Amino acid sequence: MAKNFRELSEREILALAISLEEEDGRIYADFADGLRETYPDTAQIFDSMLQEESQHRSSLIETYRSRFGEHIPLIRRQDVRGFVQRRPVWLARPLRIQEVRKQVEIMELETRRFYERALRHVGDAGIRKLLGDLAEAERRHYATAESLTEAITPAVQEKEANAQRRLFVLQIVQPGLAGLMDGSVSTLAPVFAAAFATKSSRDAFLVGMAASVGAGISMAFAEALSDDGSLTGRGQPALRGSVTGLMTAAGGIGHTLPFLISDFRVAMSVAAGVVAVELAAISYIRHRYMDTPLVSAAFQVVLGGVLVFVTGVLIGSS
Repeated sequence: MAKNFRELSEREILALAISLEEEDGRIYADFADGLRETYPDTAQIFDSMLQEESQHRSSLIETYRSRFGEHIPLIRRQDVRGFVQRRPVWLARPLRIQEVRKQVEIMELETRRFYERALRHVGDAGIRKLLGDLAEAERRHYATAESLTEAITPAVQEKEANAQRRLFVLQIVQPGLAGLMDGSVSTLAPVFAAAFATKSSRDAFLVGMAASVGAGISMAFAEALSDDGSLTGRGQPALRGSVTGLMTAAGGIGHTLPFLISDFRVAMSVAAGVVAVELAAISYIRHRYMDTPLVSAAFQVVLGGVLVFVTGVLIGSS
């Protein structure tokens, strides 16, 4: 059962401080490890903070030994009421830099408040001096955490922005583009085959909606189950699957909606125009985010789209 802070003795306060510094040091080590590949310069800042936390812990242990002996009781933050529950953001890979910075600010503010409050419950002069010094050190850490962005040079910021862009491409753009291409291209054949076979806008619309929604569900599960993101850094499976599924459905529904127009010829003309816009959009996205030359991207996408479209027309007209 958790104790109130005011019930702690000087011995227990020091033991808790040692536990807090050890926990914070481990979290900083996890942050540094998780950011090293993508944000190496920020990882170095956390390495430095880890070293300081290690020095704080050593000072606390020395003071504890001189005052209370060798045995340090295990008192953890969850054993004392009043501490904020920390979200384990350091367990999610790849780490998001903004979430890490926010978590560090909370950690340092909480630890500083602990030391400031502990000062009011400790009478030993040596312990009070140590706790006061540590409170000041945590205040500096909080300032560092609050201004991590400012502490990094423009060149480092540019590197980190590029890394953030790569993560965005991996986790959002790639699965979204895969879904959009699949939805826009693969549904062309059934939609236009149904349209030419029945000469009915309503029938083409129903086939298109069924194909689009079905493809969206299928692609969502396929992407989510492809990997858990732990090794590839592609992010959470649920997010990737949702993005892929939604974009797949959207790609197919785009050229299906024109068949809500009752006039078949008008509906076909509008649908063909939508297909052209979809293929152009896919080509631009591949050029913008995948570093594919625009002409090459357009040729690949348009060629595939035209082949599928012709296939649907030929089957529907036979």
